[in-house]
Amino acid sequence: MIKQIEINKDIFESITRYLKDWLIDSGLSENLSKVIADYSGFLLVIAFAIIIFYIAKLITVRVVNRMAAKSSSHWDDAFVERKVFKRLAYLVPALVIHSSAGYVIPDYPLTLAVVLILIKVYMVTVLMIVVKSVLDASNDIYNSYEISKTRPIKGFIQVAKIFLYVVYAIIIITVLFLRTKGFGWLAGLGAFSAVLLLVFKDPILGFAGGIQLATNDMLRIGDWIEMPKYNADGTVVDITITTVKIQNWDKTITTIPTYFLVSDSYKNWRGMQESGARRLRRHILIDLNSIKFCTAEMLERFSRYEYVADYIASTEARLNEYNKEKRIDPGVMVNGHRQTNIGIFRAYLTAYLKENPYLHQDMSLMVRQLQPTDTGLPLEIYAFSKEQDWEKFEEIQSDIFDHVYAGIKFFDLKLFQSPSGNDFQTLSNT
Repeated sequence: MIKQIEINKDIFESITRYLKDWLIDSGLSENLSKVIADYSGFLLVIAFAIIIFYIAKLITVRVVNRMAAKSSSHWDDAFVERKVFKRLAYLVPALVIHSSAGYVIPDYPLTLAVVLILIKVYMVTVLMIVVKSVLDASNDIYNSYEISKTRPIKGFIQVAKIFLYVVYAIIIITVLFLRTKGFGWLAGLGAFSAVLLLVFKDPILGFAGGIQLATNDMLRIGDWIEMPKYNADGTVVDITITTVKIQNWDKTITTIPTYFLVSDSYKNWRGMQESGARRLRRHILIDLNSIKFCTAEMLERFSRYEYVADYIASTEARLNEYNKEKRIDPGVMVNGHRQTNIGIFRAYLTAYLKENPYLHQDMSLMVRQLQPTDTGLPLEIYAFSKEQDWEKFEEIQSDIFDHVYAGIKFFDLKLFQSPSGNDFQTLSNT
């Protein structure tokens, strides 16, 4: 390598000497001829470096692309796509100029110092771009694995890039102004720390939040979350160091700072998605005035309903035995234990739901009463659908309540409904 440099030095010295002699013979002074010859030699070095760059770039791209095409691994494909090797070729002209400038323009210390500084800045910039491309390629490679869906590293890659930019800025400032040797540039970190904390406050908080989200498996891309405070209700499409993007059901995008998903509360529906079920929970309001004890005529009529025929018979036998044992007067309806129309209706709905093929029978399934209010008695259906898709789920739910609304009158029950204008008009006409 040293021998090659000496040969190159001899070549350039011969060229500059010949050019200098030619300029002197042309009538220029010796000093001016030397300046023109030396700088012309330097321009020749730059031209040679550019030619070497294109040759190296062509060879690198062809060889690497051919090797990547033959390889079965996808790692090299990611590096080719992110142009890692192609960008490394940009170091070649800088190395050529840096190794040649010392003997091409040695008599011009100011120019030589400026050139060497600019070359260092250029080389550091290229290296920064190459490292950035390596980080992007690493993220692409990681995303090709299944674990990336539950443990994304995009936030950590962004933190590494921020650190890279900070180090790059410190090195550039050191090269341009401080001119310190060795690891002296590290001392600049203390001077920049206060400014960095202020400028990168959100990324730092986001990084801390991202670590907690990833470590505790609180959020993944593809999760359905609800965060009413920020009007977010939809699927997580991207998680970065500073923000989380959520595509709402109306196709709008809500962007929430990553740290807020740790400091504030939100609902994650991943558990529902992984369970293979979706909860159905809705109630109807029953007019309290329509609730009554069942007469013999009502029991005979209700017994013709398939879902409660056995229930009515077994329950009536049990209650009659209890009343007989306690010697209760059956002539008074309120005495003893008796069946009610709402109790039979609850049994009917429970049996109806257990026969529904679209509901999970191995999960919670019940019909229950809630606290009565001034709008009636809430009767709630609580079950889990086998379908998670929104449209199919709503269809199943609607079918169930279509049956409930249409069937309630067969049990002498009425739904509560606030009076409308027509009701008041009818009342005033009577």
